[in-house]
Order: sequence, then C-alpha cells, then structure tokens
Amino acid sequence: MLAVIETGGKQYHVKAGDVIKIEKLDGKLGDEISFTKVLALYDSNKGSAVKIGEPLLESAEVKAEVLEQMKNKKVVIFKKKRRQNYRRKKGHRQNVTVLRITKIEEK
Repeated sequence: MLAVIETGGKQYHVKAGDVIKIEKLDGKLGDEISFTKVLALYDSNKGSAVKIGEPLLESAEVKAEVLEQMKNKKVVIFKKKRRQNYRRKKGHRQNVTVLRITKIEEK
C-alpha cells in the first residue's frame, strides 16, 4: 500500500519500510509517530483502487518510528555583485528527523 502524507508543509510519497528525512519533529529514538494528514492511498493488491481525499482522507493513518534526530547537509548561500567587491558567504544546516514507515492503515 502506498500513501501521500503531508508534514512540515511538504508532501511525501511513502510505503511501508521506507526511510525518509523530514523537518524536525519532537520525538526520541524509538518513539512512534502517527500522521493523520493523509492525502491519497493506493493499494496495488486491489488493482487500481486509488482513494484521494478532498483535501484529506479521514479514515487513513500512517505510523512511523523515529530512527534519528540529526542535521542535514550544509546549504551554502553565496551572494556576489560583480565589479563591486561585494561577496557574502553563509551556510545553514537544517534539523531533520529520520523516520522508518512502519504501517499504513485504513480504518
């Protein structure tokens, strides 16, 4: 079963067993997190049964396990104006949560 969930202002296409990095959520190593903002479901065992919410599916839930709290790779911001001797370099590392999708269930 596949699902499209929304968290942190972004949408993720997930299935059971996937490992994803999302914007930081509260939780410790091993905690279980459930996502109720499910936008769509697809069950390949039932043929082409696609359920799309308007905007959300109330009867669906995705559960995930916290694997790690970490910082993502560095993003470098470089600004330059030519012939003006103007150069600025700045970096940023976003806090992320690494999750393993354990279960996609339909109530």
